[in-house]
Amino acid sequence: MDISRLQHTPFYCEENVYLLCKELCTNGTADATGSDLFVAFISNEKKQVPLWNQKASKRADGAILWDYHVICVQRKNNGSPHLVWDLDSALPFPSPLASYVSETIRPSFQLFSEYQRFFRIVHAPVFLRCFASDRRHMKDSVGNWIAEPPAYEPIVAEDGTVHNLNEYIEIQASDAAKEFQGDLMNDVNQKFGVLINENQIEEFFSKLS
Repeated sequence: MDISRLQHTPFYCEENVYLLCKELCTNGTADATGSDLFVAFISNEKKQVPLWNQKASKRADGAILWDYHVICVQRKNNGSPHLVWDLDSALPFPSPLASYVSETIRPSFQLFSEYQRFFRIVHAPVFLRCFASDRRHMKDSVGNWIAEPPAYEPIVAEDGTVHNLNEYIEIQASDAAKEFQGDLMNDVNQKFGVLINENQIEEFFSKLS
């Protein structure tokens, strides 16, 4: 897919992924209902998550410290690798999940515990109905934009909610699933999905069949 033809506003990754999911459903890349798509919010309690191979980085290895990041993961059931769609990544678009984890999360890289990454995973059909952002998080204390917002209108949830982004990016390590049991699809179909740690991402999708 030609990434340059997709809507992308720097520093508004949650809205970029919202529109990406809609586009993948519309153009036939994903199921029309988005049943094979999952939105993953990456953050932690301190809102400091190191990721590599990010276009916004000024380092040769593409490393950057985000307060949070959002990607789309596409589940494949035909033996093909699951795919990660990250509009801010310098890796191939999309990238196989295993490659993305290896090159972007770099689990073998020893980090201090406060930099550990957590993934809040929400089924895309739920996310597209429930997510809302009036972009208040991108204004400073006197109301000026920290980064220029998208030209289109803010995203409002189906139930009329105008802002719930904070609830998606709020991470408490104690809330992360310790092990996978029961109906994982039921978990990701909750409004705010399921929270897992960075070492569980590949296992999670391997069991989500």
